[in-house]
Amino acid sequence: MKKRHLYTDLALEAAETLGLHEADCGIDGVELDVSDCYGSKTTWVRITSKAGAEAMGKPIGNYVTFEDDGLKEPDAEAHEKIIKALAENLVKLRKINSSAPILVVGLGNKDVTPDALGPKVVSKTLVTRHIIDTLKKSDGRLRPVCAITPGVMGITGIETGEIIKGVADRVEPELIIAIDALAARRANRVNATIQMCDTGVNPGAGVGNKRMALNEEYLGAPVLAIGVPTVVDAATLVNDTMDLMLESMKKELPEGSEFFEMLAELEAEDKYCLVKNVLEPYIGTMFVTPKNVDAVIDRLSNIIANSINIALHPGIDASDINRYMY
Repeated sequence: MKKRHLYTDLALEAAETLGLHEADCGIDGVELDVSDCYGSKTTWVRITSKAGAEAMGKPIGNYVTFEDDGLKEPDAEAHEKIIKALAENLVKLRKINSSAPILVVGLGNKDVTPDALGPKVVSKTLVTRHIIDTLKKSDGRLRPVCAITPGVMGITGIETGEIIKGVADRVEPELIIAIDALAARRANRVNATIQMCDTGVNPGAGVGNKRMALNEEYLGAPVLAIGVPTVVDAATLVNDTMDLMLESMKKELPEGSEFFEMLAELEAEDKYCLVKNVLEPYIGTMFVTPKNVDAVIDRLSNIIANSINIALHPGIDASDINRYMY
């Protein structure tokens, strides 16, 4: 049976695939820490060595994941708590001390709703680089922030990384914050999870469409990536449905039966590969998103933009939420 890698951009899911748990990680160079932050389940995955990076299939660095079903719902109170958690952890990932500009990059295609998260966040980010010199009374409460939406290579004919590199060379930012839509391994994490990391981003990697890596080595400035899984591989949905069916069937089967033993011994990746190989000739590589994704993307872009505004500008706090949306 042809082996397949499970589609996921989340370091948390990569750890789960390896069977890693907080109490006993079991792999040198990989650390997990799970906590509660204002009601959101918060998981830090720290990759500290080459061995850990190879095992995880992720670069060395820090990955923090927030899981909260409140992201899916129009619950203003829950969103305020999530914004506060995101802002605090963004600062933990990268402290910003100088007055150099911050460049916010909205990755993705604004005309494809599940991929429009980045451009929508940029449209709601408070940009100040063009007016910072005129704000004599800001007293450091506002930082110089600029933003771009470079589009996708299928429209521009230019690698996204090349566009960002050109802007970064001119602006010389202290930090680049890149926002992108991701792909998840588990359907219940779609639109209910936010990942931040300090390792940069590989646009399109989660859906098998790898582009130029956006990282400090190439762009010349640290890159902090923020993403939300907005799609899931169709084979994953079938696979998860099978898991639920099998769990139900196991309860009805007597222990020790041949069929029960076969189900117990079937590896998760083998089962996924089987589903993928059966489906691909009929539907190709298909990714699925919820039907209400347009409303969800609007909410998620508000949450992420507000957290960025609070984290970057010392003079903005939770009381200013949504004040800069337009």
